[in-house]
Amino acid sequence: MNNTANIIAKDNEGTAIWKFFLSELKPKGKWLTPFNIISIPVIILGIVLIIMRFYNGLGTVTNLTQSVPWGLWIGFDVVTGVAFAGGAYVLTFMVYILNMHNYHSIVRVTVLNGFLAYVFYAGALLLDLGRPLNVINPIIGNNFGVSSVLFLVAWHFLLYMVAQLIEFSPAIAEWLGAKRAHKILSGMTIAAVIFGITLSTLHQSGLGALYLMAKEKIHPLWYSEFIPIMFFVSSVFAGLSMVIFEGSITHKVFSDQISEKNHHNHNKIIHGLAKICTGAMFAYFALQILVFIHGKHWSLLNTGMGYWYLVEMIGFVLVPMLLYFYSYRKNNMLLIRVAAIMTMIGIILNRLNVSVIGFRWDSAIRYVPTWMEIVVTLTVIFIEIWVFRWVINRMPVMRESPAWAKENK
Repeated sequence: MNNTANIIAKDNEGTAIWKFFLSELKPKGKWLTPFNIISIPVIILGIVLIIMRFYNGLGTVTNLTQSVPWGLWIGFDVVTGVAFAGGAYVLTFMVYILNMHNYHSIVRVTVLNGFLAYVFYAGALLLDLGRPLNVINPIIGNNFGVSSVLFLVAWHFLLYMVAQLIEFSPAIAEWLGAKRAHKILSGMTIAAVIFGITLSTLHQSGLGALYLMAKEKIHPLWYSEFIPIMFFVSSVFAGLSMVIFEGSITHKVFSDQISEKNHHNHNKIIHGLAKICTGAMFAYFALQILVFIHGKHWSLLNTGMGYWYLVEMIGFVLVPMLLYFYSYRKNNMLLIRVAAIMTMIGIILNRLNVSVIGFRWDSAIRYVPTWMEIVVTLTVIFIEIWVFRWVINRMPVMRESPAWAKENK
């Protein structure tokens, strides 16, 4: 009888868990929102294009060639996206290592955003590979060797995603009510943070190191032996600008989930991030000037690409840096958000200038992404936002953790 009762109890528990997950899959909130109306048709079209790409090959939907094998999907989805995800390692370093606990309320949402960015952008790599199954080669060192930069970046990506999942896992345990698992996972957080910060600093610069071998292909104004350092330094203010931009939106959209205390602290947090961005951008701009002088490329400024370089450096590095500084001194939240948007545009320009626009700039036939590549990129971004929104609406990411979870810490 006891065995029978145990079996029935387990069956009932399994049924309850299944019903729980099914109930969580149901949509919450309004369906007819501007974002849904725009994103759903794009996602459907994008999925069709992705199927075409895998069924008929890259040439069906892209303008990629043997001479330009990396295009928009690498330049924007991966190289740019990883820079924007840099806010996760910067904030966890600030909160868990430097004990800047006034930023603790935005750690979970930032780590979630970083984790999803890495998962989706790593997945986007499969779109760009002529033979997607060969994605395992960089991980095992096949054909490249264990001393190649691509091998290191592949392992950094893989391990950093695991580290971020561990960092975020206490929120998943709170959602599921798994008290014992929550206690164990919370105890692993600091180790995962330290491991993740180490990996992130390495692969942010590692992405830049991938382009060191393309000296003859990248325009001299964007190529230097210091690309890895530039990628790392720029990831600091790129990630924090994304935190400011995304945080301003989520703070408004999910305001019902935020406690009154965190509501009051929001502007103070944004204000502090603006100060850090100012310092990081000043360091980056100074380094860029030193690299430019060291390269002795003065004659290149009076060319079309030179003018474009000045647009990037003055319009989207110097100007937003000064805006950050001014808005921080005057505590102007609107200007901080404007500076964040301009900084994000500048990062997009810089990464695309290195990987797409300034790559094979002197070629007779230039690579221009097709409209289908753009749609697929938007599809990846929109699906990521859908998953992000689903998690926010169900897990204690922005709202307070349950009382039992606070006792476990």
